[in-house]
Amino acid sequence: MNEQAISRPDDSTRSCPPTEALHSAEVFDGEPGCISQARALADRFLARLVSEWMAVLGTHTRNDLMLAVSELVTNADRYSHGPYLLELEGTAERISITVYDSSSALPVFYAPDPSRLGGHGMEIVVALCDRVTAERVPVGKRIRAEFTLSS
Repeated sequence: MNEQAISRPDDSTRSCPPTEALHSAEVFDGEPGCISQARALADRFLARLVSEWMAVLGTHTRNDLMLAVSELVTNADRYSHGPYLLELEGTAERISITVYDSSSALPVFYAPDPSRLGGHGMEIVVALCDRVTAERVPVGKRIRAEFTLSS
């Protein structure tokens, strides 16, 4: 864990949800424990989103979000050759999980196949979220998983 940036709303005691999104991001260097640190960051982010933005997260949605963070960060840890960035953004209506890493190789999205050994990470992420995008960026690639929250 190298850097962290968190933005806070101007007034966290408002009675209605803010119009700006909550942001949290952290750079990980691939050292042992990074994946659990990323999950801890996501857990703190979700707690703040519920308390400050009044987001409604059911147990199923929370577990899906945490699993998506685990899968995306594990892929970045496994396949990139350098640090990677986990960025979380959310409102009461939606959450996005974005991972930037140094590899420009885009992930392969396999069709579901229970007999295939490995390669199920992105299959899981696609099944959990409402939208997944992957694109090359100047530093490597960016993968974003988006969730729409029910109110």
